[in-house]
Amino acid sequence: MKRVVFSNVQSDKLFEQVYDYLLERIRRGEWKAHEKLPSVRTLALELNVHRLTVFKAYQLLKQNQKVYVKDKSGYYVQPSNLLQMASQNDPIISAYVHESHLSEIHQVQATYQFSKALLDPNLLPNLYFSEYVKNVFDLYPKVLGTYSTTQGDRELREALCGYFSNRFHFHLSPDELLITSGSQEAIDLIARSLIKPRDVVLLERPTYSPAIDVFHREGATIIPIEIHPHGYDLEQVEMLMQQYKPRLFYLNPTFQNPTGYTVPVDQRKRLVELAEKYQCLLIEDDPYRDIYFGKEPPLPLFSYDTAGCVIYLRSFSKYIAPGLGIATVACRPSLMKYLIKAKSLSDSGAPLLNQKIFLHYFFSERLQQHLVKLRTALAVRKEIMEEELSVTGWKWSSPTGGFNLWVNLPESTPMDRLLAKCLEHSITFVPGSICDPRRELHTWIRVSYSYMNEQQLRDGLKQLVTLSRSLDLEEV
Repeated sequence: MKRVVFSNVQSDKLFEQVYDYLLERIRRGEWKAHEKLPSVRTLALELNVHRLTVFKAYQLLKQNQKVYVKDKSGYYVQPSNLLQMASQNDPIISAYVHESHLSEIHQVQATYQFSKALLDPNLLPNLYFSEYVKNVFDLYPKVLGTYSTTQGDRELREALCGYFSNRFHFHLSPDELLITSGSQEAIDLIARSLIKPRDVVLLERPTYSPAIDVFHREGATIIPIEIHPHGYDLEQVEMLMQQYKPRLFYLNPTFQNPTGYTVPVDQRKRLVELAEKYQCLLIEDDPYRDIYFGKEPPLPLFSYDTAGCVIYLRSFSKYIAPGLGIATVACRPSLMKYLIKAKSLSDSGAPLLNQKIFLHYFFSERLQQHLVKLRTALAVRKEIMEEELSVTGWKWSSPTGGFNLWVNLPESTPMDRLLAKCLEHSITFVPGSICDPRRELHTWIRVSYSYMNEQQLRDGLKQLVTLSRSLDLEEV
């Protein structure tokens, strides 16, 4: 192999070059999954650098989940799918033990799906929906023979501009909106467009699990920011922005996933000020805004942004029409051009038929009336879940909206065994470690009340509590 020499570089930056070099070799497949990497000593000789430089590069690879360590053996390549490491074939158990992706948990077929933060299909106005599908074919007879533009159907973008302006005081043009196939695609486009290896990204702790995976994939250095029922410690936020100069802060400030917390309005305004001051983009993910159980939540951060430092993601997939997979990204033209370019490399735009159906369905009076009923139904289900869990002594903050309860179990609960027992009884939930950038929070779980009907909720929760108590007795 050709000898590589690093020179004329400051010593405090040299390890970053070594990191990039090693990461590129892993990406090219020169070292395969689970293959042992050269020792620190060997690589230092090969690259003509100090052993400490190689060690620091390896530690950064480990931090970014590109390699893993076997005690007294060395560094090994982390497979792109972490479940390949699992000794068990069971996705939910593997997810806990090996910190896998949330998607692996969703693949588990179970009777009681507390892991799915999706809407019960029976709560959708399916009869109304079918009528709008028929109307779309009458209005656009050639819709199946036409592509959308990459940026999205202009008629839909114009309608959404009016909606955002009237509801949230956004000042937008249709050219400042991009239609995507869900918010997860939007996060992926942002990461691919704006993040390069070693860029610092701030993430809430806990946070939406796929966001962790996406930013790790791009080689970002992730710095967690704790979120609490009252929001953030803004002094901590400012200190981290000042110290690390992060490229962006991904946050979900309204009925946050997984906690259900909502950041108050004064903090929203201050966050925008800090983002402008420290040149840090705020990526505001807002998928649950319409699902509130009392008064409406505060305005989005984007409403207070005058400097173009907020990118707003609004998904309509979870509670309007999950099968359509419609979301939108709002940002200023200087950023939009990069997102459109990234989108064009993936596809030719979200399916036009889906966009036209959504356009006429979402803005209909029927759908807006149905949202009122939907909020009531979900509030009842949340109360049922809290009632069934009230006998446990477990702790949580009751959310005022969204789909999830974020629950803290006793330290003595053997979480791995609880997961195994639940799966045996056809019950799923999301372990807290999945939602933690540090892969800790082992006593927390996310349970969703949105996907099952009221009787299923009661039956499944009773079984979950019984299984937990039986394990507690075994521990004693």
